[in-house]
Amino acid sequence: MRTERNLTRRLDRVFARLDREPERPAHIDVPRMSRHRVVLFTATLAFYLAIVWAVVITSWLVRLDWQVMFFRPYQQWPQIHAFLDYYVVLGQRGPTAVMVAAWLGWRSWRQHTLRPLLTLATSLLLLNVTVGAAKYGMGRLGPHYATVIGSNEMMRGGDIFPSGHTANAVVTWGILAYLASTPRARRWLSAVSAITSLGVGMTTVYLGTHWLSDVLLGWAAGLLILLALPWFELPIARTEDWLFDLRDRWRARRGRPVAEPAVPVTPVVLKPRSAPRAEQPSPAHEPVASTRASRGLAHLAPGPHTTRSERTPVTPAGSRRPPHTDHRVPRGTTQPARPLTGG
Repeated sequence: MRTERNLTRRLDRVFARLDREPERPAHIDVPRMSRHRVVLFTATLAFYLAIVWAVVITSWLVRLDWQVMFFRPYQQWPQIHAFLDYYVVLGQRGPTAVMVAAWLGWRSWRQHTLRPLLTLATSLLLLNVTVGAAKYGMGRLGPHYATVIGSNEMMRGGDIFPSGHTANAVVTWGILAYLASTPRARRWLSAVSAITSLGVGMTTVYLGTHWLSDVLLGWAAGLLILLALPWFELPIARTEDWLFDLRDRWRARRGRPVAEPAVPVTPVVLKPRSAPRAEQPSPAHEPVASTRASRGLAHLAPGPHTTRSERTPVTPAGSRRPPHTDHRVPRGTTQPARPLTGG
């Protein structure tokens, strides 16, 4: 009994010391920039520069832009105009950012990490900086505001090149595939985001709000941002650590307890309840390892966890009861009074 009490006290000290440990965010697997991704990023960047160069020198791509504009797709298929007016909202910055942020916010709350929201914020920041700088830097006018037939309409004070709707659709919906937890989900979400961004880009051409070359450059711009995200994973992880530390300091200043991190519970297999054989000695009690996983076993009291069959019944000294409790008085009979004897 004294040994059991000492062991219980030691376990209590270990648990108290573990309770005082500060909370740390969950470990983040930072994806590395693979060779395949580097090759794809380089090819996409070369395609981006080729589109810009083809428009600047007024090549065959500009002539194709004018031909599509004179074709006026919105007049060729007017029956789908009403549907595409709503479909193009899937590439608009505000509504899509709110929908995706709500989903990633729920994931962050369930997984106790800020990585999904910080990754979305980083991608939108890169999108605003890169696409916005290209738009105002090249200053191309849209089809509805073109002045000279056959010209590239560059440096005219416009903000149409590249297509912001297309780039935003690639980034906003592609971020779901980037943050997918399983390869199968990543494949399906990649296909869905590709089809969505392709439809948004062609819808802007149908409505006449963008040139065809604007859409091509918008696809390349959005894909470049998604491919470059692994280079920003380390700053995202450091920002997450800083925000968690800031939260802990704020809670400590307000006198609130710091939340405990989620600890995986290790299952403990208990022996079946069976009567111990008389010829076999009772097994010795082994001390329980003072690990962090044992804290999650709320149904076990601290101390040596043994089954009931392993506990040897102890008869207190001076008791007149027999050591076994199997002897019971049959029904219908009265128990004889025990004689009072001194001693």
